[in-house]
Amino acid sequence: MKKLFFLAALIIFQFSFSQQTDFLKIRKFRVAYLDDKIQETSGLSILNGKLYTFNDSGNAPEIFELDETSGSIRNTFTINAKNKDWEAMTNDGKNFYIGDFGNNGGTRRDLEIYQLPFHNNEPQNDSIKKISFYYPEQTEFIPQYTNNDFDAEAMIYLNGKLHLFTKEWKSKSSAHYIIDPATSEKQKAEKIESYKTNFVVTDAAYFDKKLYLVGYTKKTEVFLNVFKENEPGIFFKETPKHYYLGSALAIGQIEGVAVNETGIYISGEKFKSRLGTAQPSLYFIPKEQLKD
Repeated sequence: MKKLFFLAALIIFQFSFSQQTDFLKIRKFRVAYLDDKIQETSGLSILNGKLYTFNDSGNAPEIFELDETSGSIRNTFTINAKNKDWEAMTNDGKNFYIGDFGNNGGTRRDLEIYQLPFHNNEPQNDSIKKISFYYPEQTEFIPQYTNNDFDAEAMIYLNGKLHLFTKEWKSKSSAHYIIDPATSEKQKAEKIESYKTNFVVTDAAYFDKKLYLVGYTKKTEVFLNVFKENEPGIFFKETPKHYYLGSALAIGQIEGVAVNETGIYISGEKFKSRLGTAQPSLYFIPKEQLKD
């Protein structure tokens, strides 16, 4: 009898502290379908009140300024940098940082971030700086397509550093690494914490002491986690708010998130399956739709 009581208590304890899911299906928050030039939006960033995105590997090295109310392209900027696999973009108020570190196969040894000065709403192509790094934990570079833990598609700028959040295909977690943008030589990324997301992280945003991570599962489930900043630059000490956003079959492959005082912008690239096709889209969730 005591064993049964202990087992029941243990189950109740685990259930009480398990991650609860809130439903925030974003299909109803679609602003617009994106322009045909943006089939593979892979990140979002807000600079000086303007919203920017870009396409990932196989596309031209371009940044697009979007109209946040219609999703249309306001401006297109060609960047003097190679787009091997751009996957994330953030900024420090003066510079964009473009993460060319997509690594689905786990074999890349040329992980880079481009620092792009952006003055008077124009890129300064003659002043681009390259920031090179590596994961010290990675000792093998055997091709393991979508089955490795050294991919990344999410990055924020905070406290003078770049913070990467990995897309761990194998572990379904996200490791938080720090990179110093002031270092000119190739540097090792410093791992400071990790969290079991149970989905692969595809973008990150930071606003008002909160970290926003979006991503999806192989079952096409799309999620958003919102973490509170426990101490400067530390996010994974508490369980986050966990939102189910819908299926990629309906809302696209979610790859971008950006946040400001009004709410959350989310972008999804084109998603094809035998069940149909979801068009690339821009969404906006007003801040009052999220629970504190």
